[in-house]
Amino acid sequence: MSQQAVNGVQSRGKVLTLDNMNPNVKQVYYAVRGPIVQRAVQIEKELKEGVKKPFTEVIKANIGDAHAMGQKPVTFLRQVLALCSYPELLEDTKFPEDAKKRARRILEACGGHSIGAYSASQGIECIRQDVARYIEKRDGGISSDPDNIFLSTGASDAIVTMLKLLVCGEGRDRTGVMISIPQYPLYSAALADLGAVQINYYLDEDKCWGLDVTELKRSLNAARQHCNPRVLCIINPGNPTGQVQSRQCIEDVIRFAKEEHLFLMADEVYQDNVYAEGCEFHSFKKVLFEMGPEYSNTVEMASFHSTSKCYMGECGFRGGYMEIINMDPEVKAQLIKLVSVRLCPPVPGQALLDLVVNPPQPDEPSYATFMKERTAVLAALAEKAKITEQIFNTVPGITCNPVQGAMYTFPRITLPQKAIDKAKAEGQAPDMLYCMRLLEEEGICLVPGSGFGQREGTFHFRMTILPPTEKLKIVLQKISAFHLRFTQEFS
Repeated sequence: MSQQAVNGVQSRGKVLTLDNMNPNVKQVYYAVRGPIVQRAVQIEKELKEGVKKPFTEVIKANIGDAHAMGQKPVTFLRQVLALCSYPELLEDTKFPEDAKKRARRILEACGGHSIGAYSASQGIECIRQDVARYIEKRDGGISSDPDNIFLSTGASDAIVTMLKLLVCGEGRDRTGVMISIPQYPLYSAALADLGAVQINYYLDEDKCWGLDVTELKRSLNAARQHCNPRVLCIINPGNPTGQVQSRQCIEDVIRFAKEEHLFLMADEVYQDNVYAEGCEFHSFKKVLFEMGPEYSNTVEMASFHSTSKCYMGECGFRGGYMEIINMDPEVKAQLIKLVSVRLCPPVPGQALLDLVVNPPQPDEPSYATFMKERTAVLAALAEKAKITEQIFNTVPGITCNPVQGAMYTFPRITLPQKAIDKAKAEGQAPDMLYCMRLLEEEGICLVPGSGFGQREGTFHFRMTILPPTEKLKIVLQKISAFHLRFTQEFS
């Protein structure tokens, strides 16, 4: 092609092109906001422009975004945030005293008494102290040091920061990171971006997505042929699979990490979302310390929590924290340096996190309302978990494990061979074809299982259980009817 001269200067095309950009970024894929969601946004625009569809709205059941699905914010959290954002409201008699007390304490810890000021890079000190107290109370008195707490921009930011510290080496020495399949795509995306090696271990769908150490060993030994496995990531309660790990399972995992000299990353952002009878959340830290000094003095670990899930659902504030255990002091100094480059996590998110870890107490005026709202959200989720499992399991060709915790279901779908062949001919994953058709025909946006990983030859989708109960029932009925239609069309 002839090069055009513009004002006498040779035009040489763009400086940054697909060919010369960072190759790792091109390998990043994040299914939760992938092509299906982009099409859903397009359809919403079409509906606004008056284009006729067989439905009147798009229901986005693709992402754990509670408020977008109609969950109401918790009053106390928003009262304190309002007071922090606009301190003149502290003179207003409509706000309860405990909310004002919290707001004043947070503002006193901020530069210039404003949440618009930068904070310390690790997070506001008194908030880190509150997080440490919360962890101690949660874990039955096991001590937590505020200096080992790092506040973060949601849990995602802390997870990526931790992975960044852990990745090194070239070729067969390149860091390998073990992640569960199915997994939350943040992990595969971050590993692709960092050029680390993803090591898959499979959860056992037949045992309610259980984790088995035999499978961890198989996965680790296979990976040692081509990389240096150094990290084991666990999501408990599970996303996308909704399982809650037993105490015994957590002990087994900790033993395995110690024996194999692995750094443990425990993603515990759904720790308040446990619904099934007989299931209980056990933090990795608590189990680690109860196993005695042989483990609690040696196993290196980071655990993560967030304001985005549980009963709060405050995704947009991007609040979260990480606690590090047994980290080499010299590495910790490097971590402090790394977080300081980004100045600090959003201060409104830090303030919100403070209220989550330091909620109203029984002798305070906001306690009754707060507990009523918190209980109502979690009880509704428990009910919706049950309804989802029951309805899906009545449909031939859909099998759904109990949603023990978190806020998703990951049912297995049986697809006719003709549908599988058609998808492959179009260069598409079969469950992507299924979910795309569901979106076009029913206006329901789900994420195909292929975006999370699944055993070869099996197909799934992830659906959040967040829509209001009545709407959720409609969604479940529509998916059930669609599944039967789709199966018939391709059989």
